[in-house]
Amino acid sequence: MTGFNESKLSAAAAALESKNYKEAHHLCLAVLQSHGPNAEAYFLLALLTADHDNHAKALDILDRALALAPDDSRFHAHKAKSLLALQRREAAGDAARRATELGPQDALTFDTVGVVHTRLGDHKSAIELFEAAVAQDDSRAAYHYNLAASRQFAGAFDLAARGYERTLEIEPGHVKALSAIVGLRRQTEADNRLDVLIDTFEARAPSDQEAQLHLGHAIAKSLEDLGRHDEALVWLGRAKAGVSVSRKYDARADEDVFSAAARSSGPDAARAATGRASDRPVFIVGLPRTGTTLVDRILAAHPAVRSLGELSNFALLAKQMVKTPGPFVMDAATLEATSAVDPMELGRAYEASVAELAGDAVRFIDKMPLNIVWAGHIHRALPDARIICLRRHPLDACLSNYRQLFATSFSYYNYAYELDDCARYYLNFDRLRAHWARTLPSDRYTEIAYEDIVGDLEGEAKRLIAHLGLDWDPACLDFHSQAGSVATASSVQVRQPLYSSSIGRWKRHAEALAPMRDVLEKGGVIDADGNWLREA
Repeated sequence: MTGFNESKLSAAAAALESKNYKEAHHLCLAVLQSHGPNAEAYFLLALLTADHDNHAKALDILDRALALAPDDSRFHAHKAKSLLALQRREAAGDAARRATELGPQDALTFDTVGVVHTRLGDHKSAIELFEAAVAQDDSRAAYHYNLAASRQFAGAFDLAARGYERTLEIEPGHVKALSAIVGLRRQTEADNRLDVLIDTFEARAPSDQEAQLHLGHAIAKSLEDLGRHDEALVWLGRAKAGVSVSRKYDARADEDVFSAAARSSGPDAARAATGRASDRPVFIVGLPRTGTTLVDRILAAHPAVRSLGELSNFALLAKQMVKTPGPFVMDAATLEATSAVDPMELGRAYEASVAELAGDAVRFIDKMPLNIVWAGHIHRALPDARIICLRRHPLDACLSNYRQLFATSFSYYNYAYELDDCARYYLNFDRLRAHWARTLPSDRYTEIAYEDIVGDLEGEAKRLIAHLGLDWDPACLDFHSQAGSVATASSVQVRQPLYSSSIGRWKRHAEALAPMRDVLEKGGVIDADGNWLREA
């Protein structure tokens, strides 16, 4: 590399680091125009392009860099990141593994590959990579945060807490670390961060919606722990207000999705199921925050069962096969078009996509709650797969969804920013759930209520294991002690013995929840006193 190139590219990298994209772009182009193809210039342009969420173009630029320097681990690492953003999970995994094989030389590459492994569900590999990133550069808050989050998923809560503390030492206003550390343990009058959280919230501009969302949820959680329930609900409203306005939730679009899902399976569902004959897959579906992770842990404690985590494979494969326009894999058009897909082809493709994760397990679990809309297509493609749908008291389910800090990168959770939208979404879910109960074979589709698990863990666990066609194993009752990562909002709760304190939580906010109660009552799922009309 000439001195000219070195100087220009160093300046471009610095400009990119400071988000001065125009200057970085100008400097990279100067190198390319003056001295022809240059791998480093292409790499920096790819990072710039990816920062603007144009990952398809970033991949094209990265491939130009790789053509010149095929053994640079950085290029493979960022290719993996962009592939993942485009939902090309298998290719992303291959690129991440190649980056690791080549031996990353810098902290950013270790961290980038770690993030890819995290999103692919390989938290063991992610922890090792994040540890390497921190070892190389102890000064970056983001590296410590990523390591702490992975340790939390793995159940190493003390190490996670120390990692979040280190993050906050480096960057005291790191909102995700503040939010995460509050979620690790119950806050008390003697030990809480309420003042810091509120001061940080108030210091943030209203336009910083992501920060206000994280901080507001942490404040609400702290207030709940301290028994100040009405204040907690007020803070949730403040936290969600900006996002709610900017997202402009379209309830009709979700109604179309649920309606399209119902049309994918009718009374002749058993005869229409002509896909791949395999009894290995188990799909746990339902609304988020209704006990899906709990059931996953109970079943995965059985020696014949392996949990693969929350996968989007089935929906992504369907999307790839039907090639409907738009970025969404869970839209009405894709659900409608999938009815024309060869069920055998889809079933085979799904099993092949999870083969490495599933290994030789007798049964494996795909715990993606929103697969509820794919249940009809799942049964067509995999007629011997078991589908377990979670249910929960409508008011507790809606409140829990409202209280949850969902990933803002997924528009599928846009309903969760307003209480009445949560209620309308629940009614759509409940109608679809009832449709599956009527149309799918009872030996393939079953339902279980969160309240019933709490009331009779052993009885309900035995029923589910029998539904899977397995012999009972008492290890299922010791679900909270099992190893393995849990990368969901329940990562702390499911490592505790079963408790009933979340049942009837809505009663703490009965008056404030009146608009939500009205929607649910008119929908016929609760009565005027808030009682669940389970069989309605």
